[in-house]
Parts: sequence; structure tokens; C-alpha cells
Amino acid sequence: MNNVLYVNKPRGITSFDVCFKLRKILNTKKIGHTGTLDPMAEGVMIVLFDNATKANQFIVTHNKKYHAHVIFGTSTDTLDITGNIIKKSDFVVPDENKLIEVLNSFKGKSLQEVPITSAVKVNGKKLYEYQRQNEEVKLPIREIEVFSIQLESIYKNGFSFICEVSSGTYIRALVRDILSILELDGCLSALKRLSLGDVNIEDCDNLDDILNGKYHLHNLYEILSKQYETVEYINIDDIKNGKKIQIDAKNDEVLICNNKEVLAIYKKDGTFYKCVRGLW
Repeated sequence: MNNVLYVNKPRGITSFDVCFKLRKILNTKKIGHTGTLDPMAEGVMIVLFDNATKANQFIVTHNKKYHAHVIFGTSTDTLDITGNIIKKSDFVVPDENKLIEVLNSFKGKSLQEVPITSAVKVNGKKLYEYQRQNEEVKLPIREIEVFSIQLESIYKNGFSFICEVSSGTYIRALVRDILSILELDGCLSALKRLSLGDVNIEDCDNLDDILNGKYHLHNLYEILSKQYETVEYINIDDIKNGKKIQIDAKNDEVLICNNKEVLAIYKKDGTFYKCVRGLW
């Protein structure tokens, strides 16, 4: 079923806003997305509706590619340009070699302190709720991985770079840590997600076009078949009834299909495979 949209989210609205706007266009009550983008960010969103929403947790979006802009001299409480200014300072723009050296130092795995503006929960409460209530909280530390990072350009009050990172990496926090090594005040000034998993910005429809009825629908098979071993299974009723089945498969977790129609995710259980999630 064609119930997936690749959306180029515009700057200035939330990911929830995007789904709210699309609900009427798609004539559905069931709608969701993978990979939340902050209001100040733009770029790739995968929007799922109807039965495709059942697959949300199974869509692999580990790798994310971003185009980020940084300004010097202004620090904010949100680590980006939308926050309250907490410090302004004079600066000298680093030379190209210094910037490249610092950016390269972040390649590979490292530990990152989660920004307090995030929705990560600590003791049952989201971090941004602590910030809004002016409560102190110990920020979690997470392992991240930067697969690639490249300086794009330097300008009179900042620079831009392109990076590919693991899921869970906060670009605003990455910018914070880059600036810390440079010993400069600054913050993230613009952010565009160029890819999410296997979906690139070139694959996406602009939100305004979609709202005007100009869009391309995609199906779950298009996404999941790139991420899971697929097994064609004839007896659809067995799958829809959640029966254990015996199949010839290499992997422990597989995508069960019928003529490329996605039916379920199955997982190995002894000599059988059992249903993890029905997707019909």
C-alpha cells in the first residue's frame, strides 16, 4: 500500500505541525513520522499514515546527514539562534586549517552531553521541562558516532559544515563541543537534514506542493526491503492470524511479503519464525 510520504519540512514549524497539516490532505486519522526535526530545522521527514504507522519502530534511520551553519560571538540557552542570548563576545574567525583540524577530531565514536532543550526523559520528566521550570538536572551522556564531517565554507561571522552522524546525535550539541575546542562563543544558526536513512532530500516533496495536491506516495516495501531480508509467503491468512511459520531465511528478523505487499515483521524462534508486528 502506498502510504508513505517523503517530506521536505520547512523551517519555522514543528514536525507535529507537518503531520497536522497533512492529516486532512491524506484523509486519515492515523499519521506519524520518523526522526523529529526542531522548528528551526528543515529537511527530510518520513511521514507514515494508515497501516504504515505500525512500522514506525522498524524503519531504520540510524544514519542522518546534515548541513549546519554556525555563527560566532553569540551564545544562547538553547544552543541555537532561536534561544535567549546568554553571552555576546568579540571573536577572531579561525583559519581554514584550524577549523578542518577541529572538525576532523570529532570523527568516530565519542560521548555527547544531551542538551537540556531535548525531549529525553530523566526521572520521568523531559529535559526541556526542567529548563522551563528553572530546575537543575544532571544531563545524560550518550555515545554518538560521526561518520563524516566536512567544512563547507567560512564567512565573516561563522562557518558551515556537512556531517553524517548516528541516530541520537544532537547537532546543536556537536556545535557546542566544536566551539568549546575553538574557545569561541557561538551557536547553531541554521540546520538542514539532507538524508534520513536511505531517503535523501532529492526524494522529498515540498510541504506547500503536497498541500496543493502535488506529491508522490511511496510504500513500505520501498523502505523496509532495503533494511530487512524479504521473504515472499503465499498463505496470507497464516500471517494475518499471527501463526508461527517455517521459512528458509538467513537472518533472525525478516520482512514477510506477498507479491511485494508488506505483511509483517517475523523473528526467529527456535526452528520457527514468529510474528513480531503485523503491518497489513
